[in-house]
Amino acid sequence: MGFYINKTAVITGAGGVLCSAFTKSLSLAGCRVALLDLNETAVKEAAESIRKAGGEAIGIKADVLSRESLSAAHAIVNETFGKCDILINGAGGNNSKATTTKETYETGDIDDDQLLSFFNIDKAGFDFVFSLNMLGTLLPTQVFTADMLGRDDCCIINISSMNAFTPLTKIPAYSAAKAAVSNFTQWLAVHFAEQRIRVNAIAPGFFVTNQNRELLFNKHGEPTARTEKILAATPMKRFGEPEELLGTLMWLTNAKQSGFVTGTVIPVDGGFSAYSGV
Repeated sequence: MGFYINKTAVITGAGGVLCSAFTKSLSLAGCRVALLDLNETAVKEAAESIRKAGGEAIGIKADVLSRESLSAAHAIVNETFGKCDILINGAGGNNSKATTTKETYETGDIDDDQLLSFFNIDKAGFDFVFSLNMLGTLLPTQVFTADMLGRDDCCIINISSMNAFTPLTKIPAYSAAKAAVSNFTQWLAVHFAEQRIRVNAIAPGFFVTNQNRELLFNKHGEPTARTEKILAATPMKRFGEPEELLGTLMWLTNAKQSGFVTGTVIPVDGGFSAYSGV
């Protein structure tokens, strides 16, 4: 716990299932945590819960696609807790306008107005998904990494995805964006190595979140066909639990344990990336 005393962690996307678990874990380890999310109610309630448990936390409404919004959040963090030591870029997600109806193209799909095929993916939808995941990692890093320059024991954790290694069907924008996040993680690690800022990424496999729940289960709570395919390709035959990401997170943020680790993208996926399907 001692490593985290007097450390300030900033977490974007902190209103979500996975990143809210990150904030609690870092708080319990002694971090001051700043929760950033477009959903102001969610982060303020989460921050209040942490404070009631004895931690130091603030919830701030912030748009990861707005430099102005992030700069305002940065000023609040600096005034309340001081400089940022740990940045977790957790904001991201997909959009139905950038999701094809079918997994593979079939003859005639281009002329079927009832389908969303590759040929009529909405540009605005694709732009939004790519921006949310990639620019939503770039902009917070530009704003908060300024606090870390030349200081010891500072780090950035990006949230990539198993899509970055092998793209899933139907979600080309999300897969491409997460591949960009992984590549950007490596670029940042080299760029800031001489400033002693370590940069790594976690690539979760399949976890049930508020964003994907309706894709994974029908209104009766039964698994969808896509869920069955996912679990068939996951050797552990189940979804991950948010708490199962915390060991990797805490290891990567602790320079005493991972001080020579930078530029990595670590899968936490129940064996999904190791399974060939046969």
